[in-house]
Amino acid sequence: MKVISSLVIRITLGFFLCACGTVLALNSNLGLSPWDVFHQGLTKISSVTMGQASIIVGVIIVIITSILGLKVGLGTIANMIVIGCFIDLIIYAKIIPVCNNLFSGIIMMIGSLFASAIGSYLYIGCEMGCGPRDGLMIALVKITGKPIGIIRFFIEMGALIIGWILGGFVGVGTLITAFGIGYCVQLIYKIFKSDVKLLKHRNIREGLKFVNECMTN
Repeated sequence: MKVISSLVIRITLGFFLCACGTVLALNSNLGLSPWDVFHQGLTKISSVTMGQASIIVGVIIVIITSILGLKVGLGTIANMIVIGCFIDLIIYAKIIPVCNNLFSGIIMMIGSLFASAIGSYLYIGCEMGCGPRDGLMIALVKITGKPIGIIRFFIEMGALIIGWILGGFVGVGTLITAFGIGYCVQLIYKIFKSDVKLLKHRNIREGLKFVNECMTN
């Protein structure tokens, strides 16, 4: 039971930090993140909302990462639901202020990068399944053998360029995120001496079995 409690706390904290990272970027008023530029671009060419675009893209990425050999786990499903709920809660509670000048906006953008990177490290390290976009990152790292920072950079830039072509808004903060997130993620994993290539994520069935064994022991 102690193992499950610590696991739930770690995953929940990771999701909360990822949500804080999203709201920090949003409230910086410096531009959408690369993935949100992509989501907004999809709304320009279809009748879907930003939220619906995010869900659709997430499902497609999960399918792709499954084909690439990465397991879909309980953490994958929870990621798509819980982080969104945390984002709405943080915005509703006004925990994070909206910036009103360029300097504070840049500070918030940098904070968003590290909050997202630490959150990603915390929940991915539980080996209960990655979120869609982090899963794609890990799958490509394992396939190519390239550093996590480089892979994350190209993923973010790919989403940014496609989103911009589709009509999504690109600002200074968008470029900060695109160029900085990969290096922040790589730095955090290096600080905590974690190698994503060595992680062995459990699929949904394995995750349920693991939880049941921990509960009975």
